[in-house]
Amino acid sequence: MTHKTKSNRREFLKKTGALSALVAAPYIATGRKAHAAPVELNMLAWYGHAEPDIVEEFEAKNNVKFKPKYYAGGDNMLALISQSPPGTYDVILSDGEFVQQLNAAGYIEEMDAADYNFDDYFPEFQKFPGHWDGDKLFSVMIRFGYLGVSFNTDLVSHKEAMNYDVLWDKKLTGKVGHFDWHLPNLGCLSLRDGNNKPSPFDIGDDQWKKLQESTMSLKPQVAGYFDYGGTFSSLKNGDVQAMCGIGDWITGVLLKDGAKVDSVVPEQGGLQWTESLSIGKGTKHRELVKSFIQYMTSPAGQVRSAQMAAYPGMLPMKSGWKALNEAAPAEAKRQRMVLSGPNCLDDIREGRIHYRDIPKQQSLEDWNDFWSEYKNA
Repeated sequence: MTHKTKSNRREFLKKTGALSALVAAPYIATGRKAHAAPVELNMLAWYGHAEPDIVEEFEAKNNVKFKPKYYAGGDNMLALISQSPPGTYDVILSDGEFVQQLNAAGYIEEMDAADYNFDDYFPEFQKFPGHWDGDKLFSVMIRFGYLGVSFNTDLVSHKEAMNYDVLWDKKLTGKVGHFDWHLPNLGCLSLRDGNNKPSPFDIGDDQWKKLQESTMSLKPQVAGYFDYGGTFSSLKNGDVQAMCGIGDWITGVLLKDGAKVDSVVPEQGGLQWTESLSIGKGTKHRELVKSFIQYMTSPAGQVRSAQMAAYPGMLPMKSGWKALNEAAPAEAKRQRMVLSGPNCLDDIREGRIHYRDIPKQQSLEDWNDFWSEYKNA
């Protein structure tokens, strides 16, 4: 993400009022002396994870200061870390599907599972794929969300949005947008093609060829390919009326500003994005990073994470749900993290959600190259 994009994103959040104060449960600090110079922790993350609404409490109580390097998309994250000297990043926030690559490349430290309360996680997330190598832990999940179709509710009904085919509707000609990252877009379009077993990312040559043809057929509908800030603004101002491969992490912020938008998981299924924290290889501040990860998986940190000003997220921990229902019941209801009755986990348990992954039978470069070809067609 460029500096200009970060500035635009920050200004957008200020204008929408999204940088409001959050209510969070108390957190017990590690007890570092406040009169000492703050320890600087370098964080590699998606935008928002080192902003005051998330880290201000931890910084104040532990006398640290986060210095973030923000990215958009796992490919960009890998490129940034590969170009940095070992030990550059103390804490790394990664999309779940990239943890194995970080581990294989030696960019993250093994973690002690006993330091984290995995019994508090819902069963689906206790041993999340890719975060472990056998019984060795390398990353801890802090939040997740779903990807499907996002749309303008004045033009597209919820019923229409429940099928990815709506993106080809003539009324959306020149009004379909893409968040400019191949994995979420091609993953959702793969589901539209019927590639749900074993995974929309585990497809053979014939399925891959068909996916490319399907995607190319959408080109006449497309208004553009957008970065972080552009995705928000294009949906808000109506330049784009529908997008696939995004979800409430975008429209949840816009809804707070009164925009007529929403997101659904279509009948063909949707994807789960997953964010987790790892300890950077060679960090000199391992104990502080561990403490920060413990904070983000505490009820206080989870409440802040669910309501992150940059983009909301669902919580993987039972105590997080309880704390959110106490601190912000309306937001808990909006994100379907309710303590009784149907909730957001039903989508996983009914088999409608597939973990976003990296391609299994093609390379990341294959998918990225096609995405570039599609954009330039």
